[in-house]
Amino acid sequence: MNTICFHCGDIVPSGAHYPIHYQGQEYPACCAGCQAVARTIIDGGLGQYYAQRDHFANRNDPLPSDILEQISLYDSPSLQQGFVHTESANIREGVLLLEGISCAACIWLNEQHIARLPGVLSASINYTTHRARVRWDESRIHLSEILKAVAAIGYRAQPYNQVEEEASWQKRRKTALFRLWVAGLSMMQVMMFAIPSYLATAGEIEVRWQRLMNWSSLLLTLPVVVYSCWPFFQTSWRELRLGRTGMDLPVSIGVLAAFSASCWTTITGHGDVYFDSISMFVFLLLLGRFWEESARRKAGDATERLVKLIPAFAHRLDEDGATHEAPVISLVPGVRILVKPGETIPIDGTIENGTSEVSEALITGESRGLQRKTGESVTGGSINLASPIIIRVEKVGESTHLAAIVRLLDRALTEKPRLTQLVDRIASRFVTALLFFAGMTWLAWHSIDPARALPITVAVLVISCPCALSLATPSALTAATGRLARLGLMVTRSHALEALANITDVVFDKTGTLTQGKPRIESVESLSIPEAQARQIAAALEASSSHPLAHAFALEGISAASGCAMYPGNGISGWIDNTEYAIGHPAFIATFCTAPAPSEINDQVLALASRQQWLATFTLADSIRPGAQQCITELEQLGIAPQLLSGDQNANVAALATQLGLSTFRSDATPDAKLTHLHHLQQNGQLALMVGDGVNDAPVLAAASVSIAMGGGVDVAHAAGDMVLLGNRLETIPAAVRIARFTRHITRQNLAWALIYNLIAIPLAISGLVTPWLASLGMACSSLLVVLNALRIARIKDDQWKASIY
Repeated sequence: MNTICFHCGDIVPSGAHYPIHYQGQEYPACCAGCQAVARTIIDGGLGQYYAQRDHFANRNDPLPSDILEQISLYDSPSLQQGFVHTESANIREGVLLLEGISCAACIWLNEQHIARLPGVLSASINYTTHRARVRWDESRIHLSEILKAVAAIGYRAQPYNQVEEEASWQKRRKTALFRLWVAGLSMMQVMMFAIPSYLATAGEIEVRWQRLMNWSSLLLTLPVVVYSCWPFFQTSWRELRLGRTGMDLPVSIGVLAAFSASCWTTITGHGDVYFDSISMFVFLLLLGRFWEESARRKAGDATERLVKLIPAFAHRLDEDGATHEAPVISLVPGVRILVKPGETIPIDGTIENGTSEVSEALITGESRGLQRKTGESVTGGSINLASPIIIRVEKVGESTHLAAIVRLLDRALTEKPRLTQLVDRIASRFVTALLFFAGMTWLAWHSIDPARALPITVAVLVISCPCALSLATPSALTAATGRLARLGLMVTRSHALEALANITDVVFDKTGTLTQGKPRIESVESLSIPEAQARQIAAALEASSSHPLAHAFALEGISAASGCAMYPGNGISGWIDNTEYAIGHPAFIATFCTAPAPSEINDQVLALASRQQWLATFTLADSIRPGAQQCITELEQLGIAPQLLSGDQNANVAALATQLGLSTFRSDATPDAKLTHLHHLQQNGQLALMVGDGVNDAPVLAAASVSIAMGGGVDVAHAAGDMVLLGNRLETIPAAVRIARFTRHITRQNLAWALIYNLIAIPLAISGLVTPWLASLGMACSSLLVVLNALRIARIKDDQWKASIY
């Protein structure tokens, strides 16, 4: 028998002697590289890795000289600009992509190994994306040394490249889909041959036709066993070589036992076949794993979406005023760029020339345009709405405000606990125990009646196949997910419904969540003309404008004023019936009108005036979203405490809280403050649902026990949210809580049924009272009952959820 390498699992060549000493024993290695890596791990006090790992490590081939030279180049500040953030004179924080990660033990090993390097301040790795965030002291250790240290333990680390990571993910996804497609196609075809056998009476089908169907089923099932099941077999073999039993091992043994018995029956013509059970079981397992991987991928995509908000190129200005296209990554503090109307500002900087309005909806969630003039700061990710502006660069890349939000989101995603699937653990232990009883059954019956030993053992394996147990939770979650989709709430992560059923608090953002994010006229104060006339003049002036505020003044049947002139960030003027009027900020109107400004006017209103007198003022406000009051009332009836958490001014937040009857609210909250508030709730044992909209909500959405992103929000909020409220109907949230609680109830019923069924069915099968075909029928009926029970979630009508006790 060949000897395998303790580190990588490869065959040890004949005559090779590279011993590894671990826990008082000597183990073989295939080469000096694996021996060196193992010694590094063990001598560094990280030997626990070998006890925790689920897979063998990659073989540690020496790094080529060109790769070593390339690693050294990453110490260049110009190359680090795109992925390294400079916190202070010597403190750096960078994002790396790790290759070779295969299990949670690999994550633990790399985190511990990197964190123990002298000069490294912290290291955290996201298991979903294999992205590492490392902080180090540049005066004590360089980035190239960190990269070489990772290579020393058999892994590869490189600066994060979104394009390469996406290509790797697409390759894995296509392979998983093809395996799933093979299993699904086989399942449908094999069932066509199996159904006649189930429905026909004994002797009704001629032997030659039965054998033909059996051989056809074997050929159709063979690709499922050889190709679709390959990941199960591969992992199981590795676990056996490690002396462990994992989740894939009982699955592999069950599939191989049923397939072997079915092949024997097909060849000999005696007994029953279980090809339909094999293909169905494999299809359901692969489908569940594909859904899980997709959900994990969505969790990790959020930061990539944020990075894409910044354009790749900018209009750089030379000293003579000429412009040329330049990569944003090449910009340095002090250079000047031109940002045209409609373009995204790629850097943080100060306006050197020009006046315009910018939308910071991507940063603050606020839809109103904000006036920015010479000498004022602008933030990367904002959109220039009105006029061209020249900006002097201050911060680029990892130093920008948006990059800071990316780091917050990445940290929040990393801090989110790695969810363990209780049902999978139960199923794994259950099947492991089952395999023991199946083996004992075979031995017992082999001594009693050898001819019956194999069919009875197969019956034990088939009748207790964990389909019902495996479907108990996914079937209920699938039904609930479809039900919520009909209500306009899309579930994007598998844990969302379970967490939603247990929430104690709901934290709402203000703009775009409890409000619509669209301005409206709240009040009109007439100064010298009637209110109706003031509204008509304002509507005529704003009819020529495409500014978001203009929609608040729209009136049907009003013609646009003539000779209109736009003053970006200030207002608009025009002629109506030979009289010139203007509307805009009070400071602008003060320069337009010769009359002194009334004392009662403040900066929070828009003023309307002619050249000779002030006519009226308009107070604008955001409309409360329809259904907000109903949502809050029903949440309180469910025993859930609603809260308001906003970055808006205190006066606006307090006014909205009063209108909605919210006793708990907080204003002027930055992204950091929001995250701190959420952590405070969690530390007090409260489970919070976060409902938000905008990039600044993304870190909180990711860190919350469960989160909902409004459908009108930006894509990154959707990626960070566990659910997306597509229709923006807040009254859906209480119904979703009731559905989640009912789903929890259904899941418990399904698990209880699966347990009771097996407690009854297994003893009957062991005693020989159940034939293999009857075992297959029992397994199918058990699974069907679980699915039908889950479908109760979808059958309840919308108006019944209000009366539901769940």
